[in-house]
Amino acid sequence: MKQKECAVLPLPKITLIASDYPRLEQLARIAAQNGDVDGILLLGEINRADILPDDCDDVRSLVTMGSWVTYFTNGRAPLRTVQLVWPEECWSDPARISVLMPLGAALIGLQVGDQMPYFVAGNLNVVRVQNVTQQGPNVVPFLQARRRSGPLDDDPGPTAA
Repeated sequence: MKQKECAVLPLPKITLIASDYPRLEQLARIAAQNGDVDGILLLGEINRADILPDDCDDVRSLVTMGSWVTYFTNGRAPLRTVQLVWPEECWSDPARISVLMPLGAALIGLQVGDQMPYFVAGNLNVVRVQNVTQQGPNVVPFLQARRRSGPLDDDPGPTAA
């Protein structure tokens, strides 16, 4: 009987940022306790991750929550770009991938060039990260109005007749 050979893909280093860690850990723990296979995978990745401060220079090259990731799977094109989001932010937008989906759990904490195995419907896939772009802040500048010496309008409001 001939023994089958199985190539084992080494798992890449996983690095999370400090602000993502608490919520990711809680989300994964609850999902895993409920028997969610993707939650179990995510919890395993979180448990082996290094944690960096948010202001560390290396953060810009990491797949973090909210970042845009360009990747390909199974060594083939086409390239695809998605945003990694929390489950409640996923909606039905195909450009958003929940961190609790198999691909999302595989992407979190990777860097450009990393590849990670993950399963979908019992099939082994390998994702390779091509590019990471951090989400720009969703901040609209607040412009302070100039103070006027008088009221903003001339209407004195309702008066009794």
